[in-house]
Amino acid sequence: MSGPAAGTARADTTTEVVCLGESMVTFLPSQPGRLADVPFFGRGIGGAESNVACALAAAGHRAAWVGRVGADGFGDHLVETIGGYGVDTSAVRRDPDRPTGIYFRTATDRGEGAHEVAYYRAGSAASAMSPANVPYEEVFAGRVLHLSGITAALSADCLELVRELTAARPGRPLVSFDVNHRPHLWRGAPADASVLLELARRCDLVFVGEDEAEEAWGIVGAEAIRAALPEPSVVVVKRGSAGATVFASGRRPAPRSSNAGGADLAAGARSSSGGGAENAPASRSTDGAGAESGPDTVTHVPALRVDVVAAVGAGDAFAAGFLSATLRDLPVRDRVRHGHLMAAAALTVPGDLTEPPVRDHADRLVALDEAAWGRLRLGPGWTAADRAAEEVRTP
Repeated sequence: MSGPAAGTARADTTTEVVCLGESMVTFLPSQPGRLADVPFFGRGIGGAESNVACALAAAGHRAAWVGRVGADGFGDHLVETIGGYGVDTSAVRRDPDRPTGIYFRTATDRGEGAHEVAYYRAGSAASAMSPANVPYEEVFAGRVLHLSGITAALSADCLELVRELTAARPGRPLVSFDVNHRPHLWRGAPADASVLLELARRCDLVFVGEDEAEEAWGIVGAEAIRAALPEPSVVVVKRGSAGATVFASGRRPAPRSSNAGGADLAAGARSSSGGGAENAPASRSTDGAGAESGPDTVTHVPALRVDVVAAVGAGDAFAAGFLSATLRDLPVRDRVRHGHLMAAAALTVPGDLTEPPVRDHADRLVALDEAAWGRLRLGPGWTAADRAAEEVRTP
């Protein structure tokens, strides 16, 4: 380790989710338009894995973020802000020789041609993460380890680290992996984006968008994505406004000899999938090693109607909502609905992070019948109103 630990001391050893990856300081525009025309920017934070950690902590879970930042003011800001959400940052390391990454973006939605992002992350402290300088005892401390494909694209050392963390080993926690294909990163990366398929196949729970699967791998459709990812116990295919489809096998992930709780999380996805016409079995033959893996239960859950402010951070929020419900051992349909609600909270604010909905209220929304769920429409401020109403009910 090249620097002292940053952040607060660990209060206990009962971490539920550990998230590892790069977080950056993000500069948000004061007005719409080209970056060249924006007069000034507001400061925020961004980073797929730290976003998930913050959302989980805000939702009442014990989450930790493991990363690497520069010994600079931006690094201070990241550690303090992420810690302010209740995330354990004690395993974050400071690099005295490399800076904290930053980026600027326009106010325009990513789906529009005018959207611009200017990254200043090459040679960042996070890009120096490697198997030699990451505290493995901290990384494997939780019931779940959450990673993303962004980390693998940062450098050859980072790719080696992700390969190490996704390798089968006794006592490995459940490994959650968000593919998060970012083409601009892979253009200068040490390997082709197809390496993401290799990494995803080594994990227990995988989040992948239909669009990114087609872009990165040339694979079209949810069924084809599952066929290309036979090993994970749970594959969540995000389909944008069409919702999400979950493939959950009856196979328990292995090895988990010293962490049965992690095994139960993935194995429970099928047994608690819930009833309804949306759940249908789909046969599967073997996993990548040739072992019989059992039939899938396939669950499709429609997306919510949302008045979008900015389409940033929604994928991370969805993963956090799904993981939160997974930790609570809820049925698969409810896991996806919690993911949709968390994503709606992120979509209705300008930055990456926001307050999640109050759990009791979210549970009530998740329990709606299909017709009522389909009528829901959420807009800016819905979680604030939700929290105010909850305070009135529980003074």
